[in-house]
Amino acid sequence: MSTQETEKETETTTATMTTTATMPAQPAGGTLRGVGVSAWFGARRVLEGVDIDMRAGVVTALIGPSGCGKSTFLRILNRMHELVPIATLAGSVLLDGDDIYGTALPITEVRRRIGMVFQKPNPFPAMTIGDNVMAGLKLTGRKAGNREQLIEESLRRAGLWNEVRNRLNAPAGGLSGGQQQRLCIARSLAVRPDVLLMDEPCSALDPTSTRRIEETIHELKDQVTIVIVTHNMQQAQRVSQHCAFFLAAEDEPGRVVEQGATEHIFGSPEDPRTADYVNGRFG
Repeated sequence: MSTQETEKETETTTATMTTTATMPAQPAGGTLRGVGVSAWFGARRVLEGVDIDMRAGVVTALIGPSGCGKSTFLRILNRMHELVPIATLAGSVLLDGDDIYGTALPITEVRRRIGMVFQKPNPFPAMTIGDNVMAGLKLTGRKAGNREQLIEESLRRAGLWNEVRNRLNAPAGGLSGGQQQRLCIARSLAVRPDVLLMDEPCSALDPTSTRRIEETIHELKDQVTIVIVTHNMQQAQRVSQHCAFFLAAEDEPGRVVEQGATEHIFGSPEDPRTADYVNGRFG
């Protein structure tokens, strides 16, 4: 091989190594997609024709006034809607291309892959902190492997490890509200979900605890797909990269009026109703 050819090959190899080293890591998590989702409680239609893509590595915020269907839509995303006896729905919810209401995914697998954190922290207060983290595995029938390692990993991911590492055997009821919420996040993360749904996770928390939950969301967004319902517009701006604005007119079901990049929804929305809502003129 000539000197010129050797130098050329070296340059090509170096360029390839540089490109590989600088390529950003692909975010973990699943891609969730709602396609034409409509929902009813008995004869009352509460949602109509909702289409939203919720991508890995992106925090999607669902915003809108009370009663517009955003929490109902969130519960549809992991099949909790069907737990209400009079509830029905139409359309599809796709997780990495598979319809979660189809036959490809058992409901237990759907609930494992799509976790849920509720408005009010709901740890098991009489159980220890460590046992709370492991509770989700027992419910899904999954094996824990190295228990201590999984507890530490889950609590670290939820931003709680340093605060509770020396009292894992203490009752979870002794934690503050913000710590309890992060414990619930750790419990969800222990089963290694692809998606984490959050229904107003900070509404019952003080500003300091809210800030810590928001930091946790930021730290998790490349590890798990996050969809959050929030009435706090500042919070939606801080934590999300994609927003969907829901609205229900009088005696009509909720619909997505507008969606897109968070900076667009808050900075230059196309629909005047969106502008009125995000600027606090109604809601």
